[in-house]
Amino acid sequence: MRWLVGWSSTAAGAAIGSAGATGYDGETLHPVGSQLLWGDPDPLWAVGDWRPDEVRVVNSDAQNRIAVLGTCAASDEELRRSLFTARGGALRHLTTWPGSYTAVVQVGRRITVCGDLAGARPVFHTPWAGGTAYATAALPLADLVEANLDFAHLAALLAAPEVPAALRDTTPYDGVRRIAPGHALVLRAGAREIVGYEPVASLAVAAPPADPDRAVDAVRDALVEAVRARLSAPRHVPDLDPGPVPGMGPAERRAARGMPVPGIGADLSGGPASGTLALLAAGLPGRPGTLLGHGTGAGERLLAVTFNDLAVSGREAEVERAGTLAANPRLHHVVVTGGEETLPFADLDGPLTDEPGPSLVTAARHRARLAAGSADHFTGHGARQVLDAHPARLADLLMDRKRRHLVRPVAALARADGSVMVPARVYGAARRLARTPYRAGLELLAERLMRRRFDDPKGAVDASLAGLAWARPGPAARWLTGEALAEVSVLLQGGADRSAGGSGQRPGEFRARAVLARSAADLRVLEQAAEIRSQRLHAPFLDNQVVRACRALPEALRVRPGARSAVLRAVLEGAGVTDLPPGWGAPSHASSAAATRAGLRVAADSLVDLFATPLLAEAGLVEARVVRKALRDAAAGEPLPLDGLVDLVSLELWLGRLLARRGTCWTGTPARARAVPAGIPPRRGALGAGAAGAAGPAGLSG
Repeated sequence: MRWLVGWSSTAAGAAIGSAGATGYDGETLHPVGSQLLWGDPDPLWAVGDWRPDEVRVVNSDAQNRIAVLGTCAASDEELRRSLFTARGGALRHLTTWPGSYTAVVQVGRRITVCGDLAGARPVFHTPWAGGTAYATAALPLADLVEANLDFAHLAALLAAPEVPAALRDTTPYDGVRRIAPGHALVLRAGAREIVGYEPVASLAVAAPPADPDRAVDAVRDALVEAVRARLSAPRHVPDLDPGPVPGMGPAERRAARGMPVPGIGADLSGGPASGTLALLAAGLPGRPGTLLGHGTGAGERLLAVTFNDLAVSGREAEVERAGTLAANPRLHHVVVTGGEETLPFADLDGPLTDEPGPSLVTAARHRARLAAGSADHFTGHGARQVLDAHPARLADLLMDRKRRHLVRPVAALARADGSVMVPARVYGAARRLARTPYRAGLELLAERLMRRRFDDPKGAVDASLAGLAWARPGPAARWLTGEALAEVSVLLQGGADRSAGGSGQRPGEFRARAVLARSAADLRVLEQAAEIRSQRLHAPFLDNQVVRACRALPEALRVRPGARSAVLRAVLEGAGVTDLPPGWGAPSHASSAAATRAGLRVAADSLVDLFATPLLAEAGLVEARVVRKALRDAAAGEPLPLDGLVDLVSLELWLGRLLARRGTCWTGTPARARAVPAGIPPRRGALGAGAAGAAGPAGLSG
């Protein structure tokens, strides 16, 4: 893991050696394994295995400086100029450079930390020593204040994971808060303020019509710049190979020792997102992708990695398309095969991540692929969330009086279902959502949780109809206890009261941003759980400028069937890539649910043992026997929501790893100074605790 951490103290004379910044025995307090970027009175550290080019500090004078951590294409002169703009309080320009990074600006005693638009690079904060401590990871702050678990947040993660009003600005650690995507944390001598840096669209006036061609060109330019930012960064060579092993070549030695291949690589699954990034990275002038004998750096080819699942069939066409794409002489193709040992749930050992996430049950599957990858590895994560249309966007079209644009998506659903009643059902649901206030949507979800009313969508039409709502229960909600559901219901009622004026967004746009935030958070969990030493995962689709360009796509273009592949095809054509294989961009009929069900069937006994005495039951969130029965039924083929079981298993795994850890993120503290020092006490009366918590700080209701 890599993060930055610092604090803002109340008094100008406060320093690391002051009473508020020392350990229990008077030791100097600082993060373990850190490098100090600047010191008192408001210090900032970078923690973890940062590369030298990933940490930049530019000073204008002793009181004005900026730190940028991550991949950022801005030059030092651009960073220096940005300080003059930031003095006046302008923030948005700090988030517009190509790349994925976190910017921290210090102007006198004012410190500004900018989060990203997607949520892949979050910012956290907590009150500490009379001031405020902040970090890009929640666990260091939880260690600093010895935070206990926030059970209301854990219940909301299971009951309503895509509802900002339920999650609010909380984290799994009590007292540690999260900055919402698109916002920045501003600290002035310890006092904190959260400000948004994106302009807010008006609900009263429809946005001016966007030109589809220009919007697609903007997506192409943003993606090309995002890829170029990674290619222009200094090359990183992993640690030297310690020597030969009998019967192993260099590639096998690196994989066995958990070392990536030097250079640039990319996923090549056969889908449009990963294929677009691989072809862009291989085709841009310079390196990689330079043909042998042409220019400097000649002979370096982009390493394209394809995962071929031998345990589950159905993706043969995608693997074949990946092989056709990899015939490009600029690509070096590697196929990684996996059997039952790489199925979800097969290998549940792994490191502790900052937060829980569904990727914990598939981390070993991803690690098998990434072990064959490069030191810098492109992945197509996030493309579906930023380009595809959420079903609730149909209500946005009705609100903008663009009914004719509903024809294509509704006709596609009708063909998939084969029923003549589909258009009337979909149009009616979209019309109801367009006329439903945000507050009413939250109250409806709260009532559904209290009454345990959960639906099981069957097919694309039912899934689309279920998505036509401001908020809906999570797939794991049906297995929560009545107390946990009541607690989340109380939180939703409080969120409805606080948001009497509405969410400030259209329902489709609101739901799409919530889905993107959850996906970005899970990618962050995946990066930590499947981490390969000396490797960096790059997700250009989650860069700020790419997210902005994708949000500017017209709704009418976005809701068309096959819109994502059409946009990415146009992006490649604009970049000079036209020879795509037949069927490129076709939706995959083999869902990842097949692999999840197969893995559940293989690992059923070990999962039942995991829930013999689960920590979730001690926390009062589930009944152990109910979850064990659900696992057995799902393994036997019952049509239960597998995503819900994944959420339960991943949260149980995370709790076990958190409580089993020893040590802390800080020096100068005794062994007890870590998060959740007393474990999980048996918990009853969750409703009373939730009602008390709902009366606390309002946070961000979304």
